[in-house]
Amino acid sequence: MTRAKPTREWFHDWFGEEYLALYPHRDEREAREAVALFLDVSSPEPGFRVLDLACGAGRHLRELQAVGLSATGLDLSATLLKSARAAAPTDPLVRGDMRELPFSRGAFEGLTSFFTSFGYFAEPDDDRRVLREVSRVLRPGGAFMLDFLNADRVMQDLVAEDCREVGRRRVRQIREIADGVVVKHIRIEPMDQGVVQRFEERVRLYSLEQLESLLADAGLTTTHRFGEYGGAPFTEGSARLILAGRRTLVERETE
Repeated sequence: MTRAKPTREWFHDWFGEEYLALYPHRDEREAREAVALFLDVSSPEPGFRVLDLACGAGRHLRELQAVGLSATGLDLSATLLKSARAAAPTDPLVRGDMRELPFSRGAFEGLTSFFTSFGYFAEPDDDRRVLREVSRVLRPGGAFMLDFLNADRVMQDLVAEDCREVGRRRVRQIREIADGVVVKHIRIEPMDQGVVQRFEERVRLYSLEQLESLLADAGLTTTHRFGEYGGAPFTEGSARLILAGRRTLVERETE
């Protein structure tokens, strides 16, 4: 029996006001470390144009701008873009879908995708579309960094359920892995009278080998494999899987 496709993708609902309220700890220090790592591997020259893909509320985008790069942020969430604009009104921000980027071929010398902003779609082919778009908007030889989770570590350390209080909210999260996707069911219950809200978060799990293969198929060559923002090499026990590299120098034919 085939499973019915969801009628509405989960990220349309989840990346809104509740997301911002529940994750205030996502700080600038971590963003500075991630951007510093990108600078180390990309060696940007003056005028270096970089796209921060799925920029969210803009914490990495602000750091990219702070070090002198010509950085543009793209995200699908109007709420997160509003937050980014409030924090840095002059930063270039674009609303769009990463599967169909609203930029010309070779528009950027660099591209970043920080904090697990990949693997969101119900169909794996959509993840491939994203990487083809990354390759298209990068100039030949352009630098990329894809910051993803370590699938082996997630499967090993998965916490099936937890409950915590955030402000006047009680947040219960139930996690499972189904068909190669880590699924988080989120229930937010106001302690005062109010409406209980339910969200989902879904990320497709990719191993190092699978992710490198997808990148290569899109014309993106991996040159560095890190396990943390400090630059330690990736191992099976690493908290993160951070891949960096270059777009191939050979122009790909239009899909």
